Amino acid sequence: MSAANFGLSLVVLRNVPLFSGLDESELEKLSRVSVRKRVERGAFVVRAAESTDSLYSVLTGRAKVTNTDEEGREIILAWLGPGEFFGEMGLIDGSPRSANVVASEPCELMVLSKEAFQRCLQDNFQVAQKLMQILVRRLREADRKIESLALLDVYGRVARLLLDLSVEEEGRRIVKKKISKQDMARMIGASREMVSKVMRDLELSGYIATENDLVIILGA
Repeated sequence: MSAANFGLSLVVLRNVPLFSGLDESELEKLSRVSVRKRVERGAFVVRAAESTDSLYSVLTGRAKVTNTDEEGREIILAWLGPGEFFGEMGLIDGSPRSANVVASEPCELMVLSKEAFQRCLQDNFQVAQKLMQILVRRLREADRKIESLALLDVYGRVARLLLDLSVEEEGRRIVKKKISKQDMARMIGASREMVSKVMRDLELSGYIATENDLVIILGA
């Protein structure tokens, strides 16, 4: 899985939210030091405890951030889609990778070296500001997840997860991203069987409906 030896086009860079505020000259500089990397479904992009040497942004495809519990079971911490990035924490504090990132479908990534990332932050306050805003948002989301695990039963955790994954479209809240019961279970700390039961109960009670691969939240 070697990185492609060419810079990213300006069009691609403009679609990465972290760098969207840069002017043409700064985008050109970034383009010259950035490379694309393609990974296949199921491949590890980074592994927990590895040294941190690059920032990654997802251009196409989806990836999951995972770790394992004491019994070796996979825990899904987050999903990453186009425009989202990872690897920034270790570049800031010098610590090893804190989690695995695995491609859940074929992905194309933008890779920026540690030196290029730090130079970009030093030269562009708007990138540093955007990074801080995104990190604060992630911290708030992590706080909500911890609160959910501590205070809500499985029904509440499934309901909150569906709301977090949903988007508003034509006056309805819809979960458009296909997600398996097993992956839902790994995200909320429950068994697949319990998640299946809760989803079935929510549908029978009229709280959700399914259409093909979509989940529609009723009354939201």
